[in-house]
Amino acid sequence: MATDIQPTPQEREILDNPNVEYRILDVTNPTAVAEVVADTGPVDVLVNSAGVVGPNVPFWEVEDEAWRRTLEVNLTGTFNTMRAVIPGMRASGWGRIVNIASIAGKEGNPKLSAYSASKAAVIGLTKSAGKELATENILVNAIAPAVISTPMNARTAPEVLEYMLSKIPMGRIGEVDEVAELVSWLASDKCSFSTGAVYDISGGRATY
Repeated sequence: MATDIQPTPQEREILDNPNVEYRILDVTNPTAVAEVVADTGPVDVLVNSAGVVGPNVPFWEVEDEAWRRTLEVNLTGTFNTMRAVIPGMRASGWGRIVNIASIAGKEGNPKLSAYSASKAAVIGLTKSAGKELATENILVNAIAPAVISTPMNARTAPEVLEYMLSKIPMGRIGEVDEVAELVSWLASDKCSFSTGAVYDISGGRATY
C-alpha cells in the first residue's frame, strides 16, 4: 500500500505495478488516515516518508501558516499514521515502523527552522515510541538522511542546497536507492535488536 497527497510522475510509474495498491491521503487528517488503515486491514510495516521542506527563509521571517503547515505534515502526520497502525501491530505481535527524519533534526540547517524543528521532533517521537513498544516486538526506528535526490528538494532554495552539500564529506547528494536499502533492513526481521534508534545516512556529515 502506497499513499501520497500528490503523486509525482516517478511515483505514478511505480503505481502501474499490479502488486501496489495506492490511495490519495492527507496524513494531517487523522480521520482519513484511520479510514485507510481500516480499509486495508492490519499494517505490518509503516514507512513514514510524507514531508515538506517548508519555508526557506531566516527564522524571523517565517510566517505562522508556513510554520504550522510544516509541523503539521512532518510531525503530526507521522503521529497520526503511527497511532492508526500500532493497535493492529500490537494485536498481531509484530510490527516495524521507520520514520524518515533528517540530519537537520540533529544539527539544524540555516533558513530551514521549521523543517529542522519538525524533524527533531520526529526523532523524539521515535525514541519515545520505541521504548513504549520495546517488549511487544514492534520496533520503531528513524533514519536521518542528509540531502537526497528527491522531488521534494526541487523546492529547496539553491543557496540552501549548496550549504547542505558543502557539509557532506563524501561531496555528493545521496540517492533514493541508498536510502531504500537502509529502510528495507529496518522494516525486516533482520532488524531484531534495535528500536528507538536513529540511523544516519548522511555521507559522513553526522557528528553524533
